[in-house]
Amino acid sequence: MRGSRWPKAARAPGKEEAAFHGAKLVLTHGGRLLACLRDDKPGLPFPAHWDLPGGGREGGESPVECALRELHEEFGLALPVSRLTGRSFASRQHPGWRSWLFTGHLTAAEIAAIRLGDEGQAWRMMPLAEFAAHPRAVPHFRDLVAGIIAAPPPRAPAGAARRP
Repeated sequence: MRGSRWPKAARAPGKEEAAFHGAKLVLTHGGRLLACLRDDKPGLPFPAHWDLPGGGREGGESPVECALRELHEEFGLALPVSRLTGRSFASRQHPGWRSWLFTGHLTAAEIAAIRLGDEGQAWRMMPLAEFAAHPRAVPHFRDLVAGIIAAPPPRAPAGAARRP
């Protein structure tokens, strides 16, 4: 799902976006986040662990393009860019590179529309605290979620657009 599907403003990579590895999303509803149980295949990092939506960059896509493409491939969801807030962090897989974490909220209708793609064994809306303490959550994302619990991102006023 490449191309100009996303708004041009979201596609113009800045200096910080130029060398990024991938993007993940913490999408919440009522104190729960969208989590996916990874496949249990040889050679796959963190097999059979709970993970956040998202994945690796493809081609020259921007961080938000990467996050939204992965969300659509993995769960069949398409969210507007204006509902996400993003920040970069040091990549654990590729030292010297950056990864991106986007946060946002899901509606009950969006959760009802989720359809698992061709990756992962299962999905669920998991309590944030459960993910942050789960022994089979991807460790570095478990830590990121624990940080969000400790200092939640501010919510924008209704209708306010924020550039991720």
